[in-house]
Amino acid sequence: MEKKIYVNGSFVNASEASVSVLDHGLLYGDGVFEGIRAYDGKVFRLGEHVDRLFMSARTIMLEIPMTREEMTAKIVESLRENGLRDGYVRVVVTRGKGDLGLDPRKCPSPGVIIIADSISLYPEDFYEKGIEIVTVSTRRNMPDALSPQVKSLNYLNNIMAKIEASNAGVLEALMLNAEGYVAECSGDNIFIVVGDTVITPPTTAGALEGITRDVIIGLAKKDYRVREELFTLPSTYNADEMFLTGTAAEVIPVVKVDGRTIGAGRPGSVTRKLIKAFRQVTREEGTPI
Repeated sequence: MEKKIYVNGSFVNASEASVSVLDHGLLYGDGVFEGIRAYDGKVFRLGEHVDRLFMSARTIMLEIPMTREEMTAKIVESLRENGLRDGYVRVVVTRGKGDLGLDPRKCPSPGVIIIADSISLYPEDFYEKGIEIVTVSTRRNMPDALSPQVKSLNYLNNIMAKIEASNAGVLEALMLNAEGYVAECSGDNIFIVVGDTVITPPTTAGALEGITRDVIIGLAKKDYRVREELFTLPSTYNADEMFLTGTAAEVIPVVKVDGRTIGAGRPGSVTRKLIKAFRQVTREEGTPI
């Protein structure tokens, strides 16, 4: 069965879904998005994702032509239309059709696209053995240039980092901010474990305030000390454990950074415990489809 995609008010076959070549989302990356997961018939942290979508849009003065309630209902309906109980939803809001100039006032009708499909970012084997990452030369955008709290369609900064990682033969890129502190990876937040303390960069370092990041902070606080603080590359090299978090990646262990083995070279006990706890909460919580 062909996938159904919601485009500006109606569901259409994936082969028929389209946007104008004059849409500023295409021409300039002028828009915002969210990635959302569904597990076993429930949409995980849907309210938080919708709130962040509207926050991102408000920050760039983009008026979403739907209420929060309407957006929530269409996301759930998208999964239902495609018969998905486990899946991934990409919500995209563009500035809409305009002209070849930059002026967003020439775009009177913002566009809304909702894509629901299945996803598997990493093979299960990687969650059991861990992955290798490298530090890249591409720095994270400065917050006063483009805030990392805005999930904008302009992802070139992250893509350039991903290209460097791919050229190095690894799956993820570790990005530093302009001051040389660890910020995040190209598509995930980063955590290190030192003893019984779980540490992640603060959002002021250039890290997105990830939904999965917040869930993991909450779960970790039940058994460990948790700190949001700045740290540099040597702290990552000498950590006992490391893992990444993201909506698509969930919680993925890291066992090598820049050729340096992290801890024992395999996912540690804290990481394994948090993976298990996260998977449990995703099955217990959520908005019914």
